[in-house]
Amino acid sequence: MTCFQPFKALRPRPEFARQVLCPPYDVISAEEARRLASDHPYSFLHVIRSEVDLPQSDPYSDEVYRRASENLRDLEKKGIYFTEKEPVYYIYSQTLKGRTQTGIVGCASIDDYENGTIKKHEVTRPEKETDRIRHFDACSADTEPVFFFFRDRAGISAVLNGITSSETPEYDITDGDGVRHCLWPVYDRDTCSRLLPLFDSLPAMYIADGHHRTASAAKVGQKRRAAASGYDGSEEFNRFMAVAFPADQLAVFGYHRLVRDLNGLTVDQFLDRLSAVCSVETILSDDPSPAEKHTCSMYLGNAWYRLSFDKGSSSGIIPDDDPVASLDVSLLQERILSPLLGIDDPRTDPRIRFSGGSKGTECLKDSVDSGDMAAAFAMYPVSLEEIMRVADAGLVMPPKSTWFEPKLGSGLFVHRF
Repeated sequence: MTCFQPFKALRPRPEFARQVLCPPYDVISAEEARRLASDHPYSFLHVIRSEVDLPQSDPYSDEVYRRASENLRDLEKKGIYFTEKEPVYYIYSQTLKGRTQTGIVGCASIDDYENGTIKKHEVTRPEKETDRIRHFDACSADTEPVFFFFRDRAGISAVLNGITSSETPEYDITDGDGVRHCLWPVYDRDTCSRLLPLFDSLPAMYIADGHHRTASAAKVGQKRRAAASGYDGSEEFNRFMAVAFPADQLAVFGYHRLVRDLNGLTVDQFLDRLSAVCSVETILSDDPSPAEKHTCSMYLGNAWYRLSFDKGSSSGIIPDDDPVASLDVSLLQERILSPLLGIDDPRTDPRIRFSGGSKGTECLKDSVDSGDMAAAFAMYPVSLEEIMRVADAGLVMPPKSTWFEPKLGSGLFVHRF
C-alpha cells in the first residue's frame, strides 16, 4: 500500500511560470547557475542554488541556506508565487524531441521511504544528503520534487489521459533546452478522490531520480517529528513532494564511460586482453550505438568496436540470477575497467568520466579524438524492469547506471511544511 496524496502547492502564477522555471540544482555547474540566474531575477535558481547571490561565500555556509529561505519568501511577497487554497493533485507532462511523459505531482510519506514501500536503487552520499537536509530545513519546504515511477494501473493512466486530452493546461512553457512543460491542477474533488485509492493500491513506488532528495526529506521529517509538541501524524513534514509516472511513460538512456588512459597498455595490447573476456568485432555501420543487452560499443584508436559479454568469454556465464552482477555496467566494471584498466572504484577514481543522455555517440568519439580521453564505452540502457528487479531485492546499482531524460523542471511547484 502506497500513500500518495494531494497537497496545497506553493507555485508561480501562470504569467511568471516561464521566468521561474529552471534546471534541477544538481545538473548544472556553479558557473552555469550563476549565468542563468543573473539573466533571470525570478529564476528558482535563486532558491535552490542561492550561492549565486553570494559569490564570495562557501556554498555550504549558513548564510547560503538563510538566503535560500529569504529568496523563497521574497517570491511570495512579490506575488510571483501563491499557495493553493485546497489540496489537489497536479498532472505534469514534459515533451522532448517528440516524446511526452506524463505523471502526477503529489506528496509521498516519509514512513513509506523508511519501511521500503518507496524503493531505492542507489547509494546516497552523506555530504550530499547533508546539503539538502540543511536546505529543506532552512526553507521549511521541499523545494524540488523527487522523480518516481510505478508499475502502471489502468485507472491512473485513464485519469491522466482524460484530463490532458480534454483540458487546457494552466502552464504551457518551453525551456531553454527545448523541453515543453505543461501543468494541469486537478481541482475536481471527485477526480482527486478517485485517484487516492488507486495510489493506495500500488504495492510500491520506485525512485527514478532524486535519491538524495528523498533521503534528505525523510531525515528532515524525522527531525521535525522529534521536535514537535502535540505531534499527531497529520503534519506536512511527514510528507515530501514527488512526481510519479507510470513506468511505460519513461525512457532510460545509456550512461556511458570514458577513461583517460589504458593503464600502461598499448591499443593492440588492450585489444588482445579484451578478447579474453568478451568477443570484440569492428563496427562498420554508421551508427555504433549498442543494439542489445550484454553488449557495449567501444571507441578506441579511431575505430568503433562491439564488445559482447556473453560471447567469446572465458569469464563464465553471465549471472542472470543476480540482478546487479548481470547488469552491463557491472560486467564492464568487473571484467574490463577493474582488472584491465585498474579502475577499482568508479565513484572516486579520477581516471574515469561519465556521460549520459540522448546526445548519442558523437560526443564520446570527440572526447577520444581530442586526446582528452583514451577510450569510450557506449552502454546499452538499463531497463525499468532491471531497476525494479534490483530495488525489489533491496540491492543497489553501480554508480551512474541510469540516465532519465528529460529531467524534472524546478520552480513550478513547492511543498511547504
